Amino acid sequence: MKFRHLPLLASLLLACSVHAKPHRAKPAPPPEPLGERPAVIAFADELASAQGWDAAALRGQLTQALDLPRVKQLILPAAVGTAKNWTAYRDRFIEPKRLDAGVAFWAEHEAALARAESSYGVPAEVIVGIIGVETFYGRITGGFKVLDALATLAFDFPTEHPRAADRQTFFRNELAEFLKLCRENGLDAADVRGSYAGALGLPQFMPGSWRQHAVDFDGDGRIDLIASPVDAIGSVAHYLSEYGWKPGDATHYSVKLPADRRERARLLAPDIKPTFTAAELSAAGALPSEAARDHDGPMAVIELQNGPKKPPTVLLGTQNFWVVTRYNWSAYYALAVIELGQAVKARRLQQR
Repeated sequence: MKFRHLPLLASLLLACSVHAKPHRAKPAPPPEPLGERPAVIAFADELASAQGWDAAALRGQLTQALDLPRVKQLILPAAVGTAKNWTAYRDRFIEPKRLDAGVAFWAEHEAALARAESSYGVPAEVIVGIIGVETFYGRITGGFKVLDALATLAFDFPTEHPRAADRQTFFRNELAEFLKLCRENGLDAADVRGSYAGALGLPQFMPGSWRQHAVDFDGDGRIDLIASPVDAIGSVAHYLSEYGWKPGDATHYSVKLPADRRERARLLAPDIKPTFTAAELSAAGALPSEAARDHDGPMAVIELQNGPKKPPTVLLGTQNFWVVTRYNWSAYYALAVIELGQAVKARRLQQR
């Protein structure tokens, strides 16, 4: 799994777990400063030298950053054996209050959404779905001090995590990106708040994604994903476009999987990566929908669990479905985004 420019490891993040029940962690001990750890000092000196910053000031800033036990608890994956449940996950987002908020957001920013769709080819409902899942249209953007959260994960990432080394490297890079971002945009790094993983603003971009993919869509001369919904709209569309969104293509189709277990396992093995053409699926004994048979390009065979007692939800994900997972590497997340956007669009048309 690559993390370089992921906005929200949102499966890290505010978009949350795909499990039916939330993880209940023990109360965290009070935080303490990171202090003058050799890794912190070396990081500060290297970054200051590379950027031409005051090394002593950066050392002071980072050594005083708080090591947050709660962040280390939240970053750990769910317990092994916890059953995933697509229906329960979906119901957290496709619900009346979020739909009403989505309709209001669309009405307020109709021109910006139309312009983003025209500029980047990404449908307005997909943009609306992402911002709705990520932050409830700006209502829930995270209450953690980003400097503390990123410093914690950069220098004290929990070793019990199965990919601790990779994740710590990722967050150390994001800490550097955050410090650069603050200096470029005149932000006080000590005051910026976001998710426990350091994601920022309405679209919950990680700092590296902000610096690489965010755009000044409201034309005021600065990029502000925290206070400008218009910049957030344009930046989400630009991000998806950069990852290969194909205008006019569907995101997914229905399919019936083959009865043969070995063929089923082979088709499911690539997970969210588009791999099989409609002809290859049919040859394997699957039954793609008529629309899927007309699709020009590979598709992924995706299975979403619905708990231990209900059959899974199965679909074919296109290139565009895969692009949504570049925002958060989870099929559960991608389908929630797509269905929330569709539901908001339907409610908007109904109210009109």
